[in-house]
Amino acid sequence: MRVLISGGSGFLGRALTARLRGDGAQVAWASRDPSRQAPEGVEVLTYDRLRPEDRFDAVVNLAGAGIAEKRWSYRRKKLLIQSRLGPTRALVEWMRRGRERPRVLLSGSAVGWYGAQGDTPLTEGSSAAEDFSHSLCEAWESAAMEAVSLEVPVLLLRTGIALHPAGGMLKRLLPPFRMGLGARLGDGSQVLSWISRRDWVEAVRSLLLQHLDGTRSAPVGPVNVTAPEPVTNAQFTRALAHALRRPAGLALPAPVLRLGLGEMSTLLLEGQRVLPERLQQSGFVFRHPQLNPYLDTALAR
Repeated sequence: MRVLISGGSGFLGRALTARLRGDGAQVAWASRDPSRQAPEGVEVLTYDRLRPEDRFDAVVNLAGAGIAEKRWSYRRKKLLIQSRLGPTRALVEWMRRGRERPRVLLSGSAVGWYGAQGDTPLTEGSSAAEDFSHSLCEAWESAAMEAVSLEVPVLLLRTGIALHPAGGMLKRLLPPFRMGLGARLGDGSQVLSWISRRDWVEAVRSLLLQHLDGTRSAPVGPVNVTAPEPVTNAQFTRALAHALRRPAGLALPAPVLRLGLGEMSTLLLEGQRVLPERLQQSGFVFRHPQLNPYLDTALAR
């Protein structure tokens, strides 16, 4: 099995690379940076070095700048869009020129596709609310869906907040929470659709293998890659504080967050209750369906 991963050096890409290589797969990374440090045995290909004769059984497209890393200035929004659309279009164009096309494309997206919809349960058949997060994910998904015209099945991985102490949101929150400075955001009622990094990796691997094995019921189109039990921000704050055995009685008022972060504050103050309907229908079983036991295990001393 040969798998090409764009964004392989990221928080999720590295974990997926390790899991697939553990299966005996040959993994290569597609990157804009030819000097990208990859694990030994993983070749790094720039997008312009992908040749028509290069053959991969599957492509996993995860490339994109972090949406929550900086305030959304005009320049930052442009980078968020270009860092997703550029690699996706390059991969589809390579497939168009290819002598043998991959058997499946799993392309990144996010629960932000649904926009801010409060506590409304959302499945893959739900409609979206218009905001920047939706527009960004919609453009990213549309670029990936161009591969359908090449007879390449496309899965759109609408990923929730992936949690693991080694990276992402959880890593950034650990220092203040360990100092007893954990805080609820706003009124804490906004819903967080999350997933453990291990379950994310296993879900993507499961979806990939279903297509390579020729499973007739393998899903295509959007798939929500989230745990089946979303939580509110207040619940998350309490769970993390409990796992660390620290207090978390503070609160950051919504006006302060809006003033400091501008439009990006919507990521923290608004949410969506996204449910993994199609993933569960595919037979996937979660190792970590509930937040509290996951954090207690992941952060056990």
